[in-house]
Amino acid sequence: MGRLYVVGTPIGNLGDLTPRAAEAFRTADAVCCEDTRVTSKLLAHLDISRPLVRCDENVIATRAPQLVERMLAGETIAFASDAGMPSVSDPGQVLVDAAREAGVDVEVVPGPSACVTALVASGIPCEHFFFEGFLPRRHGERVRRLRELAAIPGALLFYESPHRIEATLVAIAEVFPARCVALCRELTKLHEEVLRDRAPELLETVRARGELRGEMVVVVAPPTADELASRTSIPVDACETDPDEALRGDIREALAAGEPASAIAKHLSQRYSRRKREVYDLVLELQDA
Repeated sequence: MGRLYVVGTPIGNLGDLTPRAAEAFRTADAVCCEDTRVTSKLLAHLDISRPLVRCDENVIATRAPQLVERMLAGETIAFASDAGMPSVSDPGQVLVDAAREAGVDVEVVPGPSACVTALVASGIPCEHFFFEGFLPRRHGERVRRLRELAAIPGALLFYESPHRIEATLVAIAEVFPARCVALCRELTKLHEEVLRDRAPELLETVRARGELRGEMVVVVAPPTADELASRTSIPVDACETDPDEALRGDIREALAAGEPASAIAKHLSQRYSRRKREVYDLVLELQDA
């Protein structure tokens, strides 16, 4: 029987690629990846040539069974996202789940992670933290989710893209006006930058700077004891709404907005504390309805 290597790759600086990661690519029969153009450059840097199989969030679920069959037949498959650790707000979880269900050995080759790097770089207390990934796209949904997270007694971490960062900071400033927030971008790269201030002031700084480039991680400081005491961990309307119906409603809204099934399953499984595969199956059901 073959095996699955889940390989962490650099988030910016190629010097962060581990010898063990290079060896995993070198010994694999094929390399699965988000974007073959990105991974081909990484393999060229290592002077490695391997067949590449595109497995982004739109196709990984359909290709997972075939890949598992190949591993059961004795092949070794390496999986890498474009940057960082697969499955952490990136594709990979579906393949890992399918491999484990089939009894295939799964070996994780640790590598850089943008969320942990940002948390440390921010200087914000990190004894406890909660990784959310990407917030919803619509302002109302974004604010609602932030309010649900408000009672968590730890730092909050979010991924964000340049064209949505201002809108995200607007919502954060609305829900957490007194908290310190760090915006970390271009991590490990030449122009790495960490901007830190109270949420409203950070929002104004970003507005004044104009367009910012690079992938971003936002770190929100934990609530103070007074803030924590004034909040409840259960939203007022949570007891009035059936969670299954609420989940179905959010799935329908996301489908109407054109979100990919895998992306919907990713963020809604976190929001509703459900298994991602369970939510993904429900997304497909409602998509075909």
